[in-house]
Amino acid sequence: MQFFSPFSCIFHNLIVPLQPIISPMRIRLHNARILTMSPKDDNIFMGEIVVEDGRIIAIGTDSITGQYDKEIDCHANLLMPGFKNAHAHSGMSGLRSLADDLPLNEWLTKSIFPVEALMTADDIYWMSQLSVLEYLTSGITACFDMYMEQDAVAKAMDDMGFRCVQTSGANDFSKDIREMSRLYDNINQPDSLQSYILGFHAEYTTNIDNLKAIAAQIDEKKSPCYVHACETQQEVEGCLQRYGMTPVKFLDSLGMFKYGGGIYHGVHMSEEDFDVMKKRGLFVVTNPGSNTKLASGIAPIKKYMELGIPIAIGTDGPASNNCLDFFREMFLVTGLAKLRENDAAVIDAREVLKMATVNGAKAMHLKDCETLSVGQKADIIMIDLQQPNMQPINNIEKNIVYSGSKQNVKMTMIEGKILYWEGKFLNTDAQNIYQQVERVKTRLCKEVNG
Repeated sequence: MQFFSPFSCIFHNLIVPLQPIISPMRIRLHNARILTMSPKDDNIFMGEIVVEDGRIIAIGTDSITGQYDKEIDCHANLLMPGFKNAHAHSGMSGLRSLADDLPLNEWLTKSIFPVEALMTADDIYWMSQLSVLEYLTSGITACFDMYMEQDAVAKAMDDMGFRCVQTSGANDFSKDIREMSRLYDNINQPDSLQSYILGFHAEYTTNIDNLKAIAAQIDEKKSPCYVHACETQQEVEGCLQRYGMTPVKFLDSLGMFKYGGGIYHGVHMSEEDFDVMKKRGLFVVTNPGSNTKLASGIAPIKKYMELGIPIAIGTDGPASNNCLDFFREMFLVTGLAKLRENDAAVIDAREVLKMATVNGAKAMHLKDCETLSVGQKADIIMIDLQQPNMQPINNIEKNIVYSGSKQNVKMTMIEGKILYWEGKFLNTDAQNIYQQVERVKTRLCKEVNG
């Protein structure tokens, strides 16, 4: 493979010590193994990547001369696209381990909803930033977030330099149904790290009048729609009793999926549900860690793949998971599928990596963040292969999925800016975030206990 580059200039053999990269720069990442995740490049190869103004401008196997603000010797570690967390509730990080070992309905209604009713925009700002710190340590370069106070979430993500797509968690108890159209217009701005897609929490938390109001906004904006659906058997049975249809079938009958979108979880599915998913080109975002902890069930991943229904991966929220660790999610996707099907051969590691990167970007409508290719955004992670769990190097892709962990994330770069390097956050005060979240947690616990 040869380099593709729009520039050619004099090379200076200068290695600049790594410092925080806050503004867009021209950066050369060399002496790297590269996994592009592009269908055109099936194999990992030795080469280098050049980044300028937040985008990849050159990639290939040969050395290239040029002038750079920084040169980073990758020491034969792996560069690959960042993971895309396609379902998250970032503002729930302060509720981690506050309510555990409960079934979903009881966990929500008795433990989570009462605390959330007391949360302010400032609370959610700090909790969202705490989640971003954890995303960076896990090689996550974008999240698909559903939570309250979405202006505060957008500011938190922007202040951290983190890419975030938001969707509404609107329900009968929130003001978000009235806010959705405004948020859609305000957050979707050119050249922004922030974007917005319409959606709502779930059928079982949203009455028919509100569902119709949401469907009208979806039709007005011609937006895809994302929603929790078919997470538990109880949820499906409740919808059948109310409307005589499963959640996916019922929501489609209201026009929710007229412009595509997808569902979060998709564990308890009928043949009719699969038909709707195929017809509408919907994504399923599987959340194996949360579904396992809440005993919601195991998603039929093999069936989705056989039907050609695209699968992305999410962590769900840090209050239900409880960690935002994409390595654990990737292992569970394939491990639980093998267990469910009683077949150790199902769901190859390469397919899981595709779900975690390319499919996640597609589900989130991040068309510039799918692969490591010229013109794509420079959302790049470096996997440290010089760790015991990555040796020997027989098959790097399988190592990432089956033996990889957060300790292997050496670098997380978003839009050409290195935000995390060798265990350090380069452009934020993590200790201050920890202190602010502790303050919020203490107040909420005091208020909820009366």
